Amino acid sequence: MSTDNLLYRIDRLNEIGVLLSAEDDNYKLLESILSGARELTHADGGTLYQIDEQRRLHFVVVQNDTLEIRMGGDGGDKIPMEPIPLYTEQGEPNDNLVAVHAAVHGETINIPDAYDAEGFNFSGTRAFDRKTHYRSKSFLTVPMTNQRGETIGVLQLINAQDDSGNIVAFSREDQKLAESLASQAAVAITNHQLLHELKLLMESFIDVISGAIDAKSPYTGGHCRRVPEIALMLADALSEADDGPFADFHLDEERRYEMKIASMLHDCGKITTPVHIVDKGTKLETIVDRIALVDTKFELLRKDAEINHLRALLQQHGVEDDGVPEAELAAIDEAQAFVRQCNKGEEFMAPELQQRVAQIAADFQWRNSDGAMVPVLSDDEVRNLQIPKGTLLPEERQIINDHISQTIKMLRRLPFPEHLQRVPEIAGGHHEKMDGTGYPLGLTREQMSIEARILGIADIFEALTACDRPYKDGLPMSRVLQIMGFMKEEHHIDGDIFDEFVKHKVYLKYAKANLDPELIDTD
Repeated sequence: MSTDNLLYRIDRLNEIGVLLSAEDDNYKLLESILSGARELTHADGGTLYQIDEQRRLHFVVVQNDTLEIRMGGDGGDKIPMEPIPLYTEQGEPNDNLVAVHAAVHGETINIPDAYDAEGFNFSGTRAFDRKTHYRSKSFLTVPMTNQRGETIGVLQLINAQDDSGNIVAFSREDQKLAESLASQAAVAITNHQLLHELKLLMESFIDVISGAIDAKSPYTGGHCRRVPEIALMLADALSEADDGPFADFHLDEERRYEMKIASMLHDCGKITTPVHIVDKGTKLETIVDRIALVDTKFELLRKDAEINHLRALLQQHGVEDDGVPEAELAAIDEAQAFVRQCNKGEEFMAPELQQRVAQIAADFQWRNSDGAMVPVLSDDEVRNLQIPKGTLLPEERQIINDHISQTIKMLRRLPFPEHLQRVPEIAGGHHEKMDGTGYPLGLTREQMSIEARILGIADIFEALTACDRPYKDGLPMSRVLQIMGFMKEEHHIDGDIFDEFVKHKVYLKYAKANLDPELIDTD
């Protein structure tokens, strides 16, 4: 072999090595390894094996130019061959098979002619040749050993060819080049596996965190799972648009993965939010619903009324007992019923109704354990019962809202790789509004990424359709779209994205897979 030809092949080896290190598709990587090795050694065919968890050689790529075989790898035909055990049932190596011997002992085996080889069983090769009218002659079998010293597979090349196309033995230079490529390939495969395992670990960890957040509150169970589903469905719809405002928006694999991670982590800050606030289903609820305590105090009012009545009778001998005046008991009953209704927080509470709560506290008093007469409703109970909308006090609402600030703080502290750098921005923007009145940063539409605006719509849609919240039932689809239409007009959500959400019927696709059919009242 000329020096120039050898130098060319070495340069080509380096080029192939660079390509292998940059390939992130596992199937393309495996196919490139075998194709590159065949190119360097002028081999007519070859097989790439990987060792699986059951200690077997698993066929992953098979190629042969003469027979026009392309199996495995990226788009090749399915490989029909069964894996080859490295060891017998007695635990002995299957040394009579050349690929197994190379794998078990970590040795390169260079055979000029398989039909003359001693010590190895090539009966399968001979049967294959008879069936296909092929002549398998020269074999170069190289173990693939990674940076840990582990043999992870075998590279086997068949029938080296000279410049005239004649089958020749694999040369010493061929062997060295194949061994070098096999080593680089083993490192590339191992690195790819490590990246895949780290990616799986990160996603599993995120799933654990999301599951813990959902499990923390029975009323938000599934929210962290459902929002990513909606967000990715909507993002895919925008990415596929051929015209309109999102014709230039393209979500490649890396960007879509970034969107997935951001949506999975969008509520991670809720892990810091107290459970009794997240789960506050009534106005008086803390660790328990204090309406029970209020009921007890109203019952004491009735008992006090009865006691006062009986005391009066004792002071007036001979007066017939006709019971506690009905008007007094009716007033107590009415006040208690009103307080219980207020506690639910289902409807907007007008100022005059809020004032009535204060009046009840002033009008009805009971005797506490110290013997003092005190209002039936404490100042704190009055303040909670006067909440005009929902069940949360302003400071409790702020604590819940603060989860997004916590989300941003937590995510900014994580060393995301370059392709996930925007995760904090995307996850942290789902409560912002297009007009800048949202939180926590008061961003406007122009200051937000498309992905963050997508996530905002997904979060709202999930909240409106969810059937596991303490303060409301899941809304019919027509009502959900109407509410979100109002939010679009008020510039709370991105109008263009919402239009695409409706146009591509993302809502319907999600609803059919996740919601009660009775709630799907529009198509």
